[in-house]
Amino acid sequence: MLAASVLGGCAISEPVLRPTMSLSTSWSEPADTSAASIPDTWWQSFGSPQLDALIAEAMLAAPDLLIQGERVVQAELALRQSGASLLPTLSLAGSSGVRNIEGNETGASELGLAAAYEIDLWGRLAASVDASRARLAATRFDYAAARLSLSASVSSLWFQSLALEDRLAIARNNLSIAESVLRVVQARYDNGAASALELSQQRSTVLAQRQAIEPLAVQLRQTRSALAILLGRGPQARFIEGERLAELSLPTIATGLPSELLWRRPDLAASEAGLVAAAADIAAARAALLPSISLSAGAGIASGALLALADNTRTLSISASVLQKIFDGGRLKADVDLQRSRQRELLEAHRSNILTALKEVEDALANGARDRRQEAVQREILAEAQRSLSLAELRYREGADSLLVVLDAQRTLFAAQDQMAQLRLARLTAAVNLYKALGGGWQNALALQPDLDKNALPTPAAQR
Repeated sequence: MLAASVLGGCAISEPVLRPTMSLSTSWSEPADTSAASIPDTWWQSFGSPQLDALIAEAMLAAPDLLIQGERVVQAELALRQSGASLLPTLSLAGSSGVRNIEGNETGASELGLAAAYEIDLWGRLAASVDASRARLAATRFDYAAARLSLSASVSSLWFQSLALEDRLAIARNNLSIAESVLRVVQARYDNGAASALELSQQRSTVLAQRQAIEPLAVQLRQTRSALAILLGRGPQARFIEGERLAELSLPTIATGLPSELLWRRPDLAASEAGLVAAAADIAAARAALLPSISLSAGAGIASGALLALADNTRTLSISASVLQKIFDGGRLKADVDLQRSRQRELLEAHRSNILTALKEVEDALANGARDRRQEAVQREILAEAQRSLSLAELRYREGADSLLVVLDAQRTLFAAQDQMAQLRLARLTAAVNLYKALGGGWQNALALQPDLDKNALPTPAAQR
């Protein structure tokens, strides 16, 4: 123990490699780069009480999140296993038996206590513990990323279901309009003012409108069943209705600077924790090339009696051993090279994750800006389509225009209303994607070092 304390400075260390990248000071797309203050409950900014309740339910019962929570528990147990290697082992053994050799029967009983301890002179065991601690941190970051992904998925599916409800209502309303026009055409045909061709054309329009309803209804049921499974419910679960897509708010989101994104994304923190673990793995592999020193001690009692320790003999032993592999076919050296290769792989993966994260923000900003402009234009198109249909129906009743004008006005209005609902959904989805790309209000206040605090993030078990 004295030698370990004196030579503890001989422990091998390995620097943590991080990618060298020059990040832009602004986004390519127009954005509010003021200090971002995204709340943890960012979904509440849409003004949907039902969405708030659904996400609260998902955080408690979603199978995907519970699976990730168990991975955190497994990482904690792996760290506990790894840390046990730094402590001495103590074992107790006892035996008693009888032997018969050529008619001579003898008995023997033994009881022994043995202790062993490996001096971590080069830091191999400590490096393994550091690697396990970094992997635990990465798993906890993955858990935070899973929470963010889950809330974004629930939000997107809920908005999709509301949009499908609106589109279904639009299709049914257009069917009602088409049936109303059909009655007018039928009356004109009965009075000899309309031709059989006009009547057939309007009947075809009614049938087409009815046909458009069923695919939307099926898509709505499938979207709701997907949302139910995401929440941990059965696919036949029902949801409270009454919320409308047009009633939801579209929040203004401050993005902050690109460089700030590195500390606001749990997935980036997880990949960086992987770099910390890789450095520790290399240190452990390098230390394995050097001699290992072990201390052992034992004490025992032996007796010639069966199932008894009378007239016993006591033994006591203390020993130290040094083990250095002379030839292993290059296995240990290859392990060092393997760990370095894995480190380079993780380094490039981390670089790729950073670039992907930056692109996700840029794409969400571009999609939001595009959909906002298109929605403004679509509002004008919708207003003109409604006006055109009213005028076409009036002129047709008065006999000033043919039925073809009415049919074209109907198709234009239906397409404008349906497109309006889809653009509203696109804007809400773009906002969800931007929240997710910015980390959803998560902040990494933990400096990633080999001595990562295992209590940096709450465990799922504690939350449950």
